[in-house]
Amino acid sequence: MSADRLKKIRHMALDMDGTLYLGGRLFPWTQDFLKTLREKGIGYTFLTNNPTRSVADYLAKLAGMGIEASEENMLTTSLAAIDWLKENLPGARRLFMLGTPSMVSQFEKAGYEPCADDPADRPDALVVSFDMTLTYPRLCRAAWWASQGVPYIATNPDRVCPTELETVLVDCGSIQKCIEEATGRRPDIVLGKPDPTMLQDIMLKHGLSPDEVAMVGDRVYTDIAMARNAGAAGILVLSGETTPEILENVPESQSPDFVFDNVGSLAAAL
Repeated sequence: MSADRLKKIRHMALDMDGTLYLGGRLFPWTQDFLKTLREKGIGYTFLTNNPTRSVADYLAKLAGMGIEASEENMLTTSLAAIDWLKENLPGARRLFMLGTPSMVSQFEKAGYEPCADDPADRPDALVVSFDMTLTYPRLCRAAWWASQGVPYIATNPDRVCPTELETVLVDCGSIQKCIEEATGRRPDIVLGKPDPTMLQDIMLKHGLSPDEVAMVGDRVYTDIAMARNAGAAGILVLSGETTPEILENVPESQSPDFVFDNVGSLAAAL
């Protein structure tokens, strides 16, 4: 891809975990990268598939790392799910949710009520997300509601969450697979990357065309796929999930437009 395309970029959607930080550790090049964007007049939005935190909690986390942000430049898949529910299931109010308390609070702020783990408490919709507080009974209840034909929304397709810890963080995509194996039911819709909606919302909000927007992230099957689906530039950084070895096996049709070791290298290219 020609460097001329990089020069056209006026706004970057920035994945966070694996791109700007890993777990609780801010990458040493992140602050200089954000400074470079500001100096060059390139806008940016923090966009994450991780719904475990509310917007307020994400802003607090970023502030704790020394990164200034506001609700105006933050997009999460919880917000995407809320927007989808409002548009497609306007009468839905009561939800059975597999999600962290912080995520549930985001839905409550939007006017939704969580249902109890009770077969008599039938929800208007089932929302499945990356739930680090998941218990076996609630997983079984979610599978039950899926088997009963309740509208079923998943917040994101990620199989695992990047981590610096010596463990595997099972993410929403793997939880969906568990429910599918148990019931034969897939979600009615899987939001978040690679669905292009959030990136298209950024374009609409800022009056930008696809060739003026880039998605920057560490995953081919979410970040880069989202960019392709929206017609935007896909910029892959090798600071998170994707390794050079993984990248070698990516089909050309799914390959990123640009590859950098990290956002520090991207800043240098700008």
